Amino acid sequence: MATPTADIGLIGLAVMGENLVLNMESHGYTVAVFNRTTARVDAFLADRAKGKKIVGCHSVKDLVAALKRPRKAMIMVKAGPAVDQVIEEIAPLLEAGDILIDGGNTHYPDTTRRTKAMKARGLHFIGTGVSGGEEGALKGPSIMPGGDPAAWPHVKPIFQAIAAKVADGAPCCDWVGDEGAGHYVKMVHNGIEYGDMQLICESYHLLSGLGGLGADELHGVFARWNKGPLDSYLVEITRDIFGYKDPDTGKPLVDLILDTAGQKGTGKWTVGSALDLGVPLTLITEAVFSRCLSAQKDERGTAAKVLKGPEPKLAGDRESFIKDVESALYASKIISYAQGFALLNAMAKESGWTINNGGVALMWRGGCIIRSVFLGKIKEAFDRNAKLTNLLVDSYFAAEIERAQAGWRRAIGAGVANGIPLPAMSAALAYFDGYRNGRLPANLLQAQRDYFGAHTYERVDKPRGQFFHTNWTGRGGTTASTTYNV
Repeated sequence: MATPTADIGLIGLAVMGENLVLNMESHGYTVAVFNRTTARVDAFLADRAKGKKIVGCHSVKDLVAALKRPRKAMIMVKAGPAVDQVIEEIAPLLEAGDILIDGGNTHYPDTTRRTKAMKARGLHFIGTGVSGGEEGALKGPSIMPGGDPAAWPHVKPIFQAIAAKVADGAPCCDWVGDEGAGHYVKMVHNGIEYGDMQLICESYHLLSGLGGLGADELHGVFARWNKGPLDSYLVEITRDIFGYKDPDTGKPLVDLILDTAGQKGTGKWTVGSALDLGVPLTLITEAVFSRCLSAQKDERGTAAKVLKGPEPKLAGDRESFIKDVESALYASKIISYAQGFALLNAMAKESGWTINNGGVALMWRGGCIIRSVFLGKIKEAFDRNAKLTNLLVDSYFAAEIERAQAGWRRAIGAGVANGIPLPAMSAALAYFDGYRNGRLPANLLQAQRDYFGAHTYERVDKPRGQFFHTNWTGRGGTTASTTYNV
């Protein structure tokens, strides 16, 4: 039998898989590759992998034989049953101490299940989120590994070598936590991505629908914004999109694209987790529902002929309005990240995972879709206070919200008055006003619940934890219902 030569193996040669292989090889690693359709292996070796330290394999058995101990095999196939099928095929061929890595967009409970199952077989399992798209996979993604910590020392050199680097050279990759923590952090990343994209779209709607800006002017606005606090990958690509002309018509391509958004489910997973944990993830939830509403294109077309609203007309100076929209986008973005990190805190508490929020911010600073200068400020906030409960109470972000608040309110007010839908921005402001308010009208809500269901209430003049029930009508009894708190 030939001596094993490969440092790591990869199963699944779709675009992300191919690019990760080339990234690893470019950093000095020999990579064994396998794809269920073996013609794809041959095509890869004859084209992009030609002359490189890449070992083509026509079976899982060949791949395992090509790997140095402890064997490290990364699975890059569609999340779900396909991952389990690959695991069941390769696991019997591995030996104690070998490592399996799932680099797909897997739902975190599946990773927790697989980590436990592989540990029972003497194998180490890692579920790692990989963000950055095909370009990131090739040139340096953000990598978020979690699972069996015993595996981390063996994959750390490879992962940190191929990950994106920030200005000081730090890799956008570190160990996240046990079980499904890596895929959970990637899921929250994707939820924040939903929020960021929706906020940018609402800014576009305000500027075009109310401000009257065309694509060329929008290109200039986003180019200017990308040089300030909003400097980020998503603002940068938005600038480029507004500058792109359709080669056939010469018109801005963005104006020719149908307004129906797709989604793959990670945003929905994030919202579901927030509901389970009782975390008000309002902005990202609205971003998910906005995609759902956009998909109802035919219904909206019918409704537009029946339902009327105000005719948008900008009152006041256009340049001032653009600055207000910038403030609204920036302040709402702060809320989105505050809610996202609050969700990470809640999950860490619920699961017992130790998630380093500052480390997560660092991992997101480069390579991933939500990468931005902004994340460096989040890292600094958690450096100041590792137990920070909410970004909004950090001194820097509290001051930034204060600075942007007036423009934020004016932009949303203008949108509401002129019939421009701003679900995510409005949710962000409502969350901010609720979070900063020492007394909310939930006292009335508790009275209502006690009135119709005897659900009890606490009193402001009594210690917390004491519950009371009132016979509101004189016809009810004294028996109270059980309480439930999220």
